[in-house]
Amino acid sequence: MTTTMTIRLEPEIKERLDLLAAATQRSKSFLAAEAIRQYVELNEWQVAEIRAALAEADAGDFASDEEVDAITARWGVRGGAVEILRVFHASRRPPGRW
Repeated sequence: MTTTMTIRLEPEIKERLDLLAAATQRSKSFLAAEAIRQYVELNEWQVAEIRAALAEADAGDFASDEEVDAITARWGVRGGAVEILRVFHASRRPPGRW
């Protein structure tokens, strides 16, 4: 079962969609529906992961400094990313948390 939805596109995007539809021998409706489906799936997953991470943070479930050091050493990460993890760990709240 499908439903109809009307959207507004910038002329350049509409032209690119026309070209892609012709090149793939798919309808513009199919391509638009597929793009929206993929966007919704990705963003649903992302929002769920953010909510789960916030619940862990609210519960105080953080890696110790030693665990962070072990992971960053294993992956060869140095500098800014490590410092961000340390600040986050120390504050127990990410900057600009909503």
